[in-house]
Amino acid sequence: MSVIKLKKGFDINLVGEADSSVAPQRLSKTFALKPTDFIGMYRPKVVVKEGDTVKAGTPLFYDKKLEEVMYVAPVSGEIVKIKRGEKRKLLEIVILADSTMEYVPYNKYTVSELSSLQRDDILPVLLKSGIWPQILQRPYGIVADPKVQPKAIFISSFDSHPLAPDYNFIFKGQEQYFQVGINLLKKIANCPIHLGVSANVEVSKVFSPKNVEITKFSGKHPAGNVGVQIHHIAPINKGDVVWTLNPYGIIQIGKLFMEGKYDASKLVAIVGAEVSKPQYHYTYLGSCVDKFIEENLKNDHVRCVSGNALTGERIEKNGYLGFYDHLLTVLPEGDRPRFFLTDGWFAPIANRLSFHRALGLLSFLNPSKAYNLDTSMNGEERAFVMTGAFEEVTPMDILPLYLVKAILAHDYDEMEALGIYEVIEEDVALCEFIAVSKQPIQQIIRDGINLMREG
Repeated sequence: MSVIKLKKGFDINLVGEADSSVAPQRLSKTFALKPTDFIGMYRPKVVVKEGDTVKAGTPLFYDKKLEEVMYVAPVSGEIVKIKRGEKRKLLEIVILADSTMEYVPYNKYTVSELSSLQRDDILPVLLKSGIWPQILQRPYGIVADPKVQPKAIFISSFDSHPLAPDYNFIFKGQEQYFQVGINLLKKIANCPIHLGVSANVEVSKVFSPKNVEITKFSGKHPAGNVGVQIHHIAPINKGDVVWTLNPYGIIQIGKLFMEGKYDASKLVAIVGAEVSKPQYHYTYLGSCVDKFIEENLKNDHVRCVSGNALTGERIEKNGYLGFYDHLLTVLPEGDRPRFFLTDGWFAPIANRLSFHRALGLLSFLNPSKAYNLDTSMNGEERAFVMTGAFEEVTPMDILPLYLVKAILAHDYDEMEALGIYEVIEEDVALCEFIAVSKQPIQQIIRDGINLMREG
């Protein structure tokens, strides 16, 4: 097992990490599937209507560019709302859940029977069941095209984002499902499968499967990003395609073939300084977050983020978790006025976290300290400043600032030369966090990716 030591990066330690315990079960009444979670979706075609009764695994919509890939109901119940936005853009399909779950049935297999399955037996089931959208394609970070053969599959077994859930905890006891999922992926892709594990913690039984190549990564965030791991194991060149999965998707594949159902149950971490009791909650994919924060907030003036504080999506207090999220982050809203002498730009820097030493020297002297940061931008958008800091938090052989400028200039050749195929938003999120220019770096990267896809 090789070990890759990353020297670049930056850890953001926040107050409110989840305890390794599961709260008493309080399931939401409603769940939703949101096409906006699937970046790059061309045009979703809805196949249900309000008032329909569905089972867990019933198709709700598909993308007109990938009609064979179904997006399905995470729970059984009644379709109570099909929400649309401007120009009738589909925003979400809301389901009022049954008290007893019903599933679309699939064939069950024993471990010995699974060994005889071939690609043509496995692939149609994955496409129909709703699990296929768990497989993302690089470059671009979009749902994988099943007709394109990948050169490799990459899985990260740990998350290094701020307040990230502990994968060893949330996937504990899923060893058999994970191994079966790995074996089936090997059959449909017939390519190397790389598993990135953390060198800082003991590798759990779940993440010690056969038929994979394991690489250990040590270092600060973004060490857990699968894009960083791809870069150091087998970089993506023009024309290459690789698949990436979260361990949750692999376990879903195992359950589908061993239990004969689309199981969207999951453990979700509810975290943040404004949460009275940060811990894990049992729920299903696409859950409404109201039950998680009800009587569990220190105050009401907060921002709920589906996902982590760096790359997550802002949602309402009765909003829905994203398809790929195992985390709800609750942050203090940063809209209060600040007096420059007490907590503004001229204030003491003892409780300020910053990558730049001039602004946050004490954070370097006490790197393990946890901070209670709000959502304030601490400034407005301004011209780019050449500090060289972006390269210090990006453990990849690319030049993020020059890549951003190439995108803004619509210079396709320069974008290719500077590594546009290797990154998505999460890989440059730290650049946005430390940027003194306050530029929306993640959105600029996505705009560049869209330019390359359209071009």
